[in-house]
Amino acid sequence: MISFDHPTRFLVLLCIVPLVYLFHFGKRSGTIFPFPFSIWKQEGFTPRLYGPRFLIAIMNVAFWGGLLLLIFAWAGPSRVIKEQVHQDRGADIMIVLDESPSMAAKDFQPENRFEAARAVIRKFVASRTTDAVGLVSFALEAALRVPLTTDYSYFLEQLDSLSIMDLGDGTALGMGIAIGLLHLKDSIAQEKVMILLTDGKQNAGDIQPETASLLAGQLGIRIYVIGIGTPGETYIDFTNPKTGIQYRGTFEGGFDEGVLRDIASRSSGNYFYAGNPEMLSSVFKMLDSLEPSGKRVKLQVRKIPLHTTYSLGGLVLLFMAFIIRTTLLREIL
Repeated sequence: MISFDHPTRFLVLLCIVPLVYLFHFGKRSGTIFPFPFSIWKQEGFTPRLYGPRFLIAIMNVAFWGGLLLLIFAWAGPSRVIKEQVHQDRGADIMIVLDESPSMAAKDFQPENRFEAARAVIRKFVASRTTDAVGLVSFALEAALRVPLTTDYSYFLEQLDSLSIMDLGDGTALGMGIAIGLLHLKDSIAQEKVMILLTDGKQNAGDIQPETASLLAGQLGIRIYVIGIGTPGETYIDFTNPKTGIQYRGTFEGGFDEGVLRDIASRSSGNYFYAGNPEMLSSVFKMLDSLEPSGKRVKLQVRKIPLHTTYSLGGLVLLFMAFIIRTTLLREIL
């Protein structure tokens, strides 16, 4: 938005309008002598002045436009920018995502558990404004994919690059939690949170989930645990990203809710069960309300002066008009 420090100076435009009229539309002064072409006895002529007329029009537009810009500059123009400034540091949130083969189960239509989890994570991260978000994934092994960052575009790019079984065939639940804690423990944020999404039981890794969650509680890091999937026989279909071998078949799904509840309780967090995509989406909406993004916000107004820009523009147009008048039109003025 453009504002002016001295808007009353625009009153000078009341003088400019009559001048424009007098110069271009008013009657010319002097005596007019009519000349009857009937006594000429010769052929008439039509002056061809299209080029000069065009230059004259350009010169006039440049002159009055330049003068108008100088008046605008005299009025003190500024660009006003309004910004929301968050006065509180947001939470540090580490998302720990299971990418073991069972996450390819097709009980979360139209895709699978893994794609449903990524979809709700995308929406959750897109609603952040000041929270730093990180990403850990685990299967047979665990790895930090994204350190805590507010570069949400980069986070989403890395999230989209994940694939099932990229870290092997297994569920190192405790290792996934431990990697997340390693990158949250030195955080200076008032709120340090981990969101764990899994559909399996611990069957790999040297660190037990109970031990890791107990350490989380000691560090003041809450773990929200989400159990994904339905019990019973489930169809599975995925391709190993390293070998290209496609796997299809059925397996007996299910996870130990007792362990997942214990992980949440040891860290003063909560456990949620998500048996379908709608429930999973509802859980993340609940988490969004539990961990609000940015608390105190103030409106900051900045003004960027524009008088130099307007002045330079006006002088350039006036110089253009001067050049046209003194060089291109000197023979016919």
